[in-house]
Amino acid sequence: MSTAHQHIPNENREKGAHILAIRLSAMGDVAMTVPVIRTFMAMYPNCRITFLTRPFFAPMFKGIPNIEIYEADINGEHNGVMGLGRLARELRNHEIEMVADLHNVLRSNVLKSVFYFFGIPVKQIDKGRADKKKLTREDHKVFKELKSTHQRYVDVFTALGFPLDFNKHIFPEKQQIPSKIHEIVAHSSKKWLGIAPFAQHSSKAYPADLMEEVLKKLNKQDNIQVFLFGGGKAEIKKLRSWEQQFENSISVAGLLSFEEELALISNLDAMLSMDSGNGHMAAMYGVPVITIWGVTHPFAGFKPFQQPFENSIIPDLEKFPKIPTSVYGNKYPEGYELAIRTISPVRVVKKINSVLN
Repeated sequence: MSTAHQHIPNENREKGAHILAIRLSAMGDVAMTVPVIRTFMAMYPNCRITFLTRPFFAPMFKGIPNIEIYEADINGEHNGVMGLGRLARELRNHEIEMVADLHNVLRSNVLKSVFYFFGIPVKQIDKGRADKKKLTREDHKVFKELKSTHQRYVDVFTALGFPLDFNKHIFPEKQQIPSKIHEIVAHSSKKWLGIAPFAQHSSKAYPADLMEEVLKKLNKQDNIQVFLFGGGKAEIKKLRSWEQQFENSISVAGLLSFEEELALISNLDAMLSMDSGNGHMAAMYGVPVITIWGVTHPFAGFKPFQQPFENSIIPDLEKFPKIPTSVYGNKYPEGYELAIRTISPVRVVKKINSVLN
């Protein structure tokens, strides 16, 4: 297969190419594509991107020109090999010229095969699995910072003939504050702090008793308004109990739509999150993000966009030297679920205050 550079000469790039970008899930990974797509559009304004993902994620791309969200109905008409073949035909008829596969999973590999058959060039993300294995293994660990996921996305567009430079990236303006929030804290002069205390795996979620201590300490200060983020019945119940306990805290879980949550996030002065999607969503608006890490580590490449390393709060690695034990926090030796408890609430509050001030 000839390279994308041969398919799209410079003058055609200036005229405009139509690229299909694929990132079907998860929320944090899709959020990490946003600054990359924003940079792409700033540098190649005559191009178009069709982004294949879940329609739920569409609000993340609000305000970016020349982008269309295309729904992958992977549980319905696009299910299975036949369904994916149907999807590839739909997209070919959509006049896409090349494909940036930012996911590189079984489904996107099936699509890749069909696109190759159609003569449409595909470049895929290199996830750096071998290096991540060396970083997360127990013995003979190679403890060094790996390429960021953002850079891995950039590499895909570069391979298609579209080099990107994050110096050209411009963060968007703050969005309009949702009316439900405006009514509650309309004239507050406090600093606005988002807190997203949950994560997909318990090994990288700050324990509830310690988070309660953080909230207690923040509540004693009179300069911080806290917004609590989360979803799911158990999480919402917990956040509501904290809202009732601490007068400076508001739970937005179940109160706002996803689009309204993003609008609120864009207005925060800082976000405290785990190694999770909320940190990436705040970072895509240029909001300072403080991340708490458990058995994962920012060296694996998932540090939020353009955030300083010192905003990452990491457990005691002398006591828990096998960290990171996995890339996603789903695997760890016995006892390592306690590693995150070596991060004291005092340390967390101190970091929050230093970032806010």
